[in-house]
Amino acid sequence: MMDAGYILIISFFLLLVVGVPIGICIAASSALTILLALPADIAIFTTAQKMVASLDSFTLLAVPFFILSGVLMNNGGIALRLVNFAKLFSGKVPGSIAHTNIVGNMMFGAVSGSAIAASTSIGGVMVPMGVKEGYSRPFSAAANIASAPTGMLIPPTTAFILYALASGGTSISALFAGGLIAGCLWGFGCILVVYIVARSRGYTSKVDLKPGSTRRVTLEALPSLLLIIIIVGGIVAGIFTAVEASAISVIYTMFLTMVLYKTIGLMSFLASLRRATETTGVIMFLLAASSAMSFAMSITGLPAEISSLILGVSENPIAILLIITLVLLVVGCFMDIGPAILIFTPIFLPITNAIGVDPIHFGIIMVFNLCIGTITPPVGTGLFIGAGIAREKVERLILPLLPFYAVIIFILLLITYVPSITLFLPKALGL
Repeated sequence: MMDAGYILIISFFLLLVVGVPIGICIAASSALTILLALPADIAIFTTAQKMVASLDSFTLLAVPFFILSGVLMNNGGIALRLVNFAKLFSGKVPGSIAHTNIVGNMMFGAVSGSAIAASTSIGGVMVPMGVKEGYSRPFSAAANIASAPTGMLIPPTTAFILYALASGGTSISALFAGGLIAGCLWGFGCILVVYIVARSRGYTSKVDLKPGSTRRVTLEALPSLLLIIIIVGGIVAGIFTAVEASAISVIYTMFLTMVLYKTIGLMSFLASLRRATETTGVIMFLLAASSAMSFAMSITGLPAEISSLILGVSENPIAILLIITLVLLVVGCFMDIGPAILIFTPIFLPITNAIGVDPIHFGIIMVFNLCIGTITPPVGTGLFIGAGIAREKVERLILPLLPFYAVIIFILLLITYVPSITLFLPKALGL
């Protein structure tokens, strides 16, 4: 059985290295392993059953709705209104344009649920503006890239829904409440770096807003910002479930973009539906394939073997959490956040349970870790897309990104070893 477990690992990474899509890597390596471990007829029947059963979940209905809401937000001109609103908080603060970029990424990432959408929509406006004001292009790009992943932590976000499913039913409301704290800390850390660097370089330009425009800008942005309050507040207060909230978010977003702002017509809406359907299909296939991999790991005893290996290194919870954090940081550098959550949650959750880590706390740690991987080499999609938006070479962005990396990793260690930072809000709300 363990030989089959080793084949699972080796075949998965071999396929990944040669460029096979991640979903196919998971499905093919899992099928090979199960066929080696069980008779062919039992293997095929059981694997198919596991894959279908993994998608038979009411909670999963939240995923396509949140994706559609994010696509509509991205296509509906919401970004510019949020950028103008973010400018209100900058004023004469050193690095005001970069600060606006960060706050804009936090707000738009939250309503769209996508780091890529935030980086392209907000950064596409703010990075050229910063360069025009005399900011270094690599610095402007680094501020945009480093703050983009906050949208995957500040709810609503599908990452926590996937973790809730993979962990066997962890409270989505509690994960959302804790993720809100973690995402805000990430954003404030980026703001601190920008302030220090901008002050040392003399980036003191004032963001230009016409006199008397504060009220107009606030009123224009308020309907978009209300989405966060309605969705997160409704879930946390127990007014509706995550699935109901996802449907409400679509209805509300359609009202904003098609009725209030009139930025999306029928054809654009149909195009948004198609894009959301394609993205949902990819996620559902990954989920089904990951369930097959979880089954393959369970019959080979691989999670128990990995658990014994880690616990054999040390029984100290501090050391074990550090090992898991390092592994997740490396995994995040090579794998998208969705598949990584689905694959590694069944492996690491029993270990963290054994050392007394709250499942909500571990979920926040895991998502935070994997978000870092989206902006780090060698395959961080956020890094490469952010570089493309800024029209800058990736290698020129690594140096200005280093202080952001340092602060973000410090915050990661802080929330890892001080659980009350992210757990106090879920506990205060009775979650």
